[in-house]
Amino acid sequence: MEIRVLRPGDDDVLAKVAPGVFDDPLHPRAAAEFLRDPRHHIVVAIDGDVVVGFASAVHYVHPDKPSPELWINELGVVSSHQRRGIATAVLQKLLGHARELGCAAAWVLTERANEGAIRLYASSGGIEAPESTVMFEFRLDGAKA
Repeated sequence: MEIRVLRPGDDDVLAKVAPGVFDDPLHPRAAAEFLRDPRHHIVVAIDGDVVVGFASAVHYVHPDKPSPELWINELGVVSSHQRRGIATAVLQKLLGHARELGCAAAWVLTERANEGAIRLYASSGGIEAPESTVMFEFRLDGAKA
C-alpha cells in the first residue's frame, strides 16, 4: 500500500480509482485543475495501481490568523479496504503535509451519526469542538440540494 501526496502532473494516478472511493465519478479536467492549484491538496492510498482511499483539503490564509490553516474537505476509503488503518495513514500523511506548509491548525466537519469518522478524528488527535455546529449549503448553480 502506497500513501502519497499527489502533485501537478499526477493526473494519471486519478485515472484508476476504485468505485466508491469518491462520492461521484471523477472529471479529468477538474482533477487536473485541482492538482495544479497550489492551495488544493490530496493524499491517496494506492493498492497496486488503484486508488482505494483519499483525503482532500485546502489550505488558506485569513486576515485574523497569523498562520495558514487546513480545511479537510473529504476522506474516503473503498469498503473492501476499510478497517485496515488506511484512513488513519491517509489522514496522518495529510496532517504532516499541512505542517510542511506551515499550517497552524487543521479542521474538518462530520455528521454526529458518522461514528467511524468521529472515532478516526478523535484517535488521530482531533479535539471535538464543544459547541454543536450546523452547516448550511448554498446552491449557486440553481440545482436543488
